[in-house]
Order: sequence, then C-alpha cells, then structure tokens
Amino acid sequence: NYAGKNNTTLILKALNELRQIANNPAMLNADYISDSGKTEIVTKHIENLVAEKHKVLIFSSFVKHLNIVEKICKENNWKYSLLTGQTTNREQVINEFQNNDDIHLFLISLKAGGVGLNLTAADYVLMLDPWWNPAAEMQAINRAHRIGQDKNVFVYRYITRDTIEEKILNLQSRKQKLSDELINDNLALKNMSEQEIKDLFN
Repeated sequence: NYAGKNNTTLILKALNELRQIANNPAMLNADYISDSGKTEIVTKHIENLVAEKHKVLIFSSFVKHLNIVEKICKENNWKYSLLTGQTTNREQVINEFQNNDDIHLFLISLKAGGVGLNLTAADYVLMLDPWWNPAAEMQAINRAHRIGQDKNVFVYRYITRDTIEEKILNLQSRKQKLSDELINDNLALKNMSEQEIKDLFN
C-alpha cells in the first residue's frame, strides 16, 4: 500500500512543505529573503482594502503564513486582530474586530476559526491557501454570512499556479469528502489510490 503506515508520515510532511512553499518559501526557510508572488499580491490587495476602510477576514491553514501577514501589518501600521489556537482571550479579540472601526483586518487560523464565530462586520474574506476540505472553507467563509449581515461579502482565494495548490483544487473536485481532519488522521491517504498520491507530486 503506497499510503501504508511506513510512508504516511513522510508523504504528509512532503505535502505540507509543498503547500508552504507555494505560499511563501520563508515559511520553511527563515533565511529566505527573495520575493513571494502570492505575498506581494495579498499585500497589495490588503493595502487597497484598508485604504477603502473595509473589514477583512484573512484565513490560512498555516499560522506561519498568518505570522508573515502579521509582520506586514506591523510594517504598514495596519491595525489587526489575530485568532489562532494559542489565543486565550478569544471573545475579547472577536469583539475588538467587530466593534473597533480602526481594526480592519482579522487574521484567523483554520483550526481556530472554523466554528463559533459571528463576524458580520466583515465584508471581505481572503483565503490565503486552499484546504483539503471544501466544506471547511465554506465554514470559514460563513463566519461573515451570519444573521445580521447587511452587506455583500466578497471572497478571494489565492492559488499559486503550477503548484500543489492547483492539484489540491483538482483533487477536491474528484474527492469531495476528502477533509483536513481525515488528512490529519492519516485516513484520507489510505482512501486514495497510489496514482492519486503520485499525481500530487508530479
């Protein structure tokens, strides 16, 4: 079995590293100082949204990716809120974003922001990287589509061409039940054919 016990950990590690490289190589190599096309595009988009005083939810499945965006926010003096699995004052952080007109950006990790959030102040949602489970993406997007929402909500997904991210999108269309939870439990790989796994790396 290509996704047998001996190979699963190695495959998962390689896939996650490919996903991080598609976002920004600095996520794997702290000494990387060159450009990242995705980061440049995301930064310019955020700059425009802040200038227009929009409220923006920024989701990533990688806290490291959010940390990169957080650094950019600090460099540009953009006020922001941050919610990850390490956040202890969750309600305070949520309320600050919802009610403080000076805070336009809310950086949220997939694990921390999938459920239990009512973020109707937001009118833009930026998905920094594709997730294995399309349903998890929709859960995140729906944080802004709650009762009381009186604005149109615009959603942007950032996909790096010719990378693992495009392959994830193709896989999503064929395997609707493939989920982030299953990947983490090593079950999804066992349900994939050897060729499907190889295709992720080719």
